[in-house]
Amino acid sequence: MNLISNPLLVTALMLAVSNLFMTFAWYGHLKNLASSPWYVAALVSWGIALFEYLLQVPANRIGYSVMNLGQLKILQEVITLTIFVPFAVLYMNQPLKMDFLYAGLCLMGAVYFIFRT
Repeated sequence: MNLISNPLLVTALMLAVSNLFMTFAWYGHLKNLASSPWYVAALVSWGIALFEYLLQVPANRIGYSVMNLGQLKILQEVITLTIFVPFAVLYMNQPLKMDFLYAGLCLMGAVYFIFRT
């Protein structure tokens, strides 16, 4: 099977890139636009979020063809944590905490329960 024709893989990749845009839209302004008025940060964030939605909406439509809604949501949450932790630590210079590991373990439990048949 061609990897590009695998809806689960396409969905996960599109959601990962979408989530990268979303993370910068939601949190990047805290570092880059801290001295700007909030409305400037909001407008810049909305501009970034447009790209997020251009990937997220079709990704969810593709994913919904092979997953149920709960599975799609849990996949998104796993991707969110996978993107957020390196962003927080490497880009925002936040300390790496064991809480990230604990949150990841909880999500792995969610993955098990939502994807089991």
